[in-house]
Amino acid sequence: MSDAIKHECGIALIRLKKPLSYYKEKYGTAFYGVNKMYLMMEKQHNRGQDGAGFASIKLDMAPGERYISRQRSTAQQPIQDIFEQINGRINEAMTANPDRKDDVDWQKSNVPYLGEVLLGHVRYGTFGKNSVESVHPFLRQNNWMHRNLIVAGNFNMTNVNQLFNKLVSLGQHPKEHADTITVMEKIGHFLDDEVAKLYKKLKKEGFNKQQASPQIAKRLKVEKILKRASKDWDGGYAMVGLLGHGDAFVLRDPAGIRPAYYYEDEEVAVVASERPVIQTAFNVPFDEVKELDPGKALIVKKNGELSIKKVLEPLTRKACSFERIYFSRGSDAEIYKERKLLGRLLMPEVLKSIDHDTKNTVFSFIPNTAETSFYGLVEAAQDELNKEKQVEILAAKENLDETGLQKILSRRLRTEKIAIKDAKLRTFITEDSSRDDLVAHVYDVTYGVVTPEDKLVIIDDSIVRGTTLKKSIIKMMARLDPKKIIVVSSAPQIRYPDCYGIDMAKLEDFIAFRAAIELLKERGSENIITEVYKKCKAQTELKDKNVQNFVKEIYEPFTDKEISTKIAALLSDDTVKPEVEIIYQTVENLHKACPKNLGDWYFTGDYPTPGGNRVVNRAFINYMEGNSARAY
Repeated sequence: MSDAIKHECGIALIRLKKPLSYYKEKYGTAFYGVNKMYLMMEKQHNRGQDGAGFASIKLDMAPGERYISRQRSTAQQPIQDIFEQINGRINEAMTANPDRKDDVDWQKSNVPYLGEVLLGHVRYGTFGKNSVESVHPFLRQNNWMHRNLIVAGNFNMTNVNQLFNKLVSLGQHPKEHADTITVMEKIGHFLDDEVAKLYKKLKKEGFNKQQASPQIAKRLKVEKILKRASKDWDGGYAMVGLLGHGDAFVLRDPAGIRPAYYYEDEEVAVVASERPVIQTAFNVPFDEVKELDPGKALIVKKNGELSIKKVLEPLTRKACSFERIYFSRGSDAEIYKERKLLGRLLMPEVLKSIDHDTKNTVFSFIPNTAETSFYGLVEAAQDELNKEKQVEILAAKENLDETGLQKILSRRLRTEKIAIKDAKLRTFITEDSSRDDLVAHVYDVTYGVVTPEDKLVIIDDSIVRGTTLKKSIIKMMARLDPKKIIVVSSAPQIRYPDCYGIDMAKLEDFIAFRAAIELLKERGSENIITEVYKKCKAQTELKDKNVQNFVKEIYEPFTDKEISTKIAALLSDDTVKPEVEIIYQTVENLHKACPKNLGDWYFTGDYPTPGGNRVVNRAFINYMEGNSARAY
């Protein structure tokens, strides 16, 4: 993606189902779980590089022995930093006690982080300060083992204000207004309530407080707590929680917006945000890794028993399509095929743009995430070239000798690596013109492969703000002096904010929105802008279920092509001599390529939860009032 956007977080859960001595005997180390967690987090570092966190729980520890460990970091390489600290503590303990290297029971009691339940999280800071206090997992401590709660997730809530006020009405005093804290405290409230009810029942059965503790762990219904806690949540989430005594859960939102995959065998139960992470870390085939269904919770009890429970009534499935276009690693078998198809489906429009002249066209891509779509585009272009060869051969008929036939058959597509992303340039000069000059050189180009007769087709996976295209890529491409520059986006036009985890919160950031506003002004239709503002303002006191997305009316007067043409004009200037054209994927083709992930609200404005409409209207109000605050 040419425009850097901060986005998804990544979750990882490992529940070791055997005693630690089992892993020592079979795999040579009692730290099997810690090692696997490191691998799972590294395989998801693409999902978050601002911070990382790790937590573990030791089962069946004696009173007075530490059973919860947590480590978080916002270092430049946070995952490595965490595990360097963990390894440092482990090595320190083992160096001081070399005679205990094979004593697993001693290690469990005396070495931190060595537990049976492990949680990992990688984070992009989409909201709030990027301090270590903002890094997951969050810990809610209590002297009762069952009431300790650890939470981490990949989510954003659209109604955090309402949730916060609900906690206050329950008599709580949350320490922060952030959605993670609010969600954790909501779960914690009902956890406390359920534990208290169980204790009261056990007391009637004749158990004293000490005897009641293991019974509470056994009888606690995690799904019941989650049903009560999540009743009013509006957002996209894949949330992991650990209870102090050893229960663990993963809850997915009812629209399936955020992803979650799991695997279980006799040794482990594992959850991650991406399927290939589990495949690679545990060497298991594609079809053995399952997707957690929307609205359901995966629950692993202290005894190791795994179950899938329905917590929320599922909505229409709207799994995030950006996962397929960009966020998830392309090593997933399904995603790889989908990204290639996204590229292939763009070829008919590209052929129109180049007048079917593949001979004088150079194909390339924006490194590195658009590479897979590039392969699909090239395959479709190759099919077109083969048709051209066939036409030439049939037209020549008996006049075609071997030399002529070989000349036709030897024609190949011209595919080149044109755009080269340099190491990140530090724009340390604060004066605007100097900064812009440095930004223009974030990308470099390969010289000598494009002629003035050539058209240059370059594919990007999405165009969000267009800033890098305008200030760097298009200007650098223009230096090659092609006849025409065609920038192709494998994603449709991004028109609306995301409010479920991606850092796309402000309408004015989107080049498609700015293009639509410019077109309205050019055509003397500013009244539409004013009317939309009034309609949005009129809804601010309505309940979410009654709110409509009126921002759609900004785009309704125009075809997709008209907006794309205006975007091309906004992304080029007088210094760019070649003609510039922008081609976007259609929403119809997006759904054809990614049939299981139909979440498209950032393209269509069709939000999967009621809170989305409130967010987009608030974003428009903020735009009109010059308010730079986020809409959620």
